[in-house]
Amino acid sequence: MNYKRYFLTSESVTEGHPDKVCDLISDSILNACLEQDSESRVAVETFISNGQVNIAGQITTNATINIESITREVLKNVGYDSAKFNMDYKTCKINVNITKQSNDIAIGVDDGGAGDQGIMFGYACVETENLMPYAIDTAHKLAQKLTQVRKNGEIPYLRSDGKIQVTVEYINDFPFRIDTILISTQHNENISIEELENDIIEKVIKTTIDDDMIDYQTKFLINPTGKFTIGGAVADTGLTGRKIIVDTYGGYAHHGGGAFSGKDATKVDRSVAYMLRHIAKNIVINGLARKCEIQASYGIGIAEPLSLYIECFGTNTIPECEIIKIIKETFNLTPRGIIEYLDLKKPIYSRTTNYGHFGREEFTWEKVRQI
Repeated sequence: MNYKRYFLTSESVTEGHPDKVCDLISDSILNACLEQDSESRVAVETFISNGQVNIAGQITTNATINIESITREVLKNVGYDSAKFNMDYKTCKINVNITKQSNDIAIGVDDGGAGDQGIMFGYACVETENLMPYAIDTAHKLAQKLTQVRKNGEIPYLRSDGKIQVTVEYINDFPFRIDTILISTQHNENISIEELENDIIEKVIKTTIDDDMIDYQTKFLINPTGKFTIGGAVADTGLTGRKIIVDTYGGYAHHGGGAFSGKDATKVDRSVAYMLRHIAKNIVINGLARKCEIQASYGIGIAEPLSLYIECFGTNTIPECEIIKIIKETFNLTPRGIIEYLDLKKPIYSRTTNYGHFGREEFTWEKVRQI
């Protein structure tokens, strides 16, 4: 019997990974603005490295916020408490360079147009209950579990930086088994690799992964270098928007290239990506396809999308042109329409930062509707 077999790997990271720390600082600044002024225009980037945080971007708001205080609170909450091992939230240097949004951009946005030009994608499939690809969904679950056992003291010697990779064997385009789980996690000094391996396998992996997806050939790679005590912004730099594949579909679907964190919803990189995930999910939920990817493109200052494309990979139950027609008749795809429909002026964004922006039922773009 002929069958299609391949391996696909997806990655997640914990909240102490320096890129994710930057995402969270940017999203926390956005949240603080929206808490006081729902019409805030925010585009903030954060860069951290070895005792220094640099924050730059554009903010137009009536809110009064203390960016340095917000930043130090984020660093404290993610466990950045050591100048030797990650970064010390109390003593690190924080540089802020914020201006207002360009009037040239504001003209188009004020009239309901897109805050930038670009392409965005949304995706859904039947591999998991939340209609996310299995590899990225599993990687996120492991990352969340790693954080949970650190915070609740079950594995008390862990620190907050970490990365997870999950390699899945697919048979006929459906996940068959997990081939490899790679977990690199920061830890305190004087912990043996044997103790770490045992704790991660028993308390993280085996309590998270379904037994039927692991077999005698599945490989567990725990801290392959043997030591990971120095991490965070001491071992690496961090930058907002550098984990866009982690944020979306783990490489299983296309990505338009635009990052999410630190941007208010007039930035179509974020709001349209959320909307397209919502539409793709509902196409699958409503039985129009088992797998669906949608692309939209926008022009700066222009309200309606310039193009709309759909690919169902031969799984659709009605012609794709008919699905496009249903989308156009059902959903308002202007930035203003998307913001209103998904209720995107609320300060929800720091909750989106870690463990993926999709597949989590708490967000409006994950809600199910009849179409």
